Amino acid sequence: MSTPPPVALTIAGSDSSGGAGIQADLKTFAAHQVYGASVIVALTAQNTTGVRAIHAVPAEFVAQQLDAVFEDLDVAAVKIGMLATAELIETVAAGLIRHKARNIVLDPVMIAASGAKLLQDDAVDAIRRHLFPLATLITPNLPEAATLLRTGIAETDAAIDEQAGKLAALGAANVLIKGGHGAGDISSDLLLLSDGARQRFDAPRLATRNTHGTGCTLSSAIAAGLAKGLALPEAVGHAKRYISAAIAAADQVQVGHGHGPVHHFHHWWDQSDGRQP
Repeated sequence: MSTPPPVALTIAGSDSSGGAGIQADLKTFAAHQVYGASVIVALTAQNTTGVRAIHAVPAEFVAQQLDAVFEDLDVAAVKIGMLATAELIETVAAGLIRHKARNIVLDPVMIAASGAKLLQDDAVDAIRRHLFPLATLITPNLPEAATLLRTGIAETDAAIDEQAGKLAALGAANVLIKGGHGAGDISSDLLLLSDGARQRFDAPRLATRNTHGTGCTLSSAIAAGLAKGLALPEAVGHAKRYISAAIAAADQVQVGHGHGPVHHFHHWWDQSDGRQP
């Protein structure tokens, strides 16, 4: 009998256009040869041009999904994405505690690439209070880090370092602040580890509007690495290389009329005609 693949669970919202959220996470897990399970906490009506509507899944049903997955599958890592309400955040946190979940990567999704707001105001406090203490890693971008800290967006390396420290002081074990919203030719992500060590992950900033789902993809790639047994810095480095390549190949996937998706399967598809080799 063959060895079963590692299992990663995504807890997030569904993107009807397939570029972000649950769909991006499952694609990323598959690209890393990790079996993906899902708990859907919200449905969105959206495409590459924007989010038209959000329908939160009842908290009781979210809890049932969590129980169903953990009671049957050996979940090696968890990625948490969009959680629209404080009630859902509390429900997810209780489920993770109940099932002693490990290797939890929290991507505090607040704003879609199109600019649509995805998180209620009272949910920000709930994220800090209920999910920060459980997370192995949190992965905010620059605007999300500022919102979590109720301060301005960091514009210098020193300011990013300072904000990472403040997020850690709020209870986050390890912090990765993503620099995709920054300026300059290099996109630099800062990883602050629980022992105080800092590590930067740099990649050229690529000129493309097809960046839908980048945050979801990066965080789920990190979770996939943790599920496979990689150390956190190694998982982050691998995920950074993967998302950079997926962005570089994004323009070869002509989907939609707005912010198109990154190319999750860039390593396997024949770029000339979109077919698998």
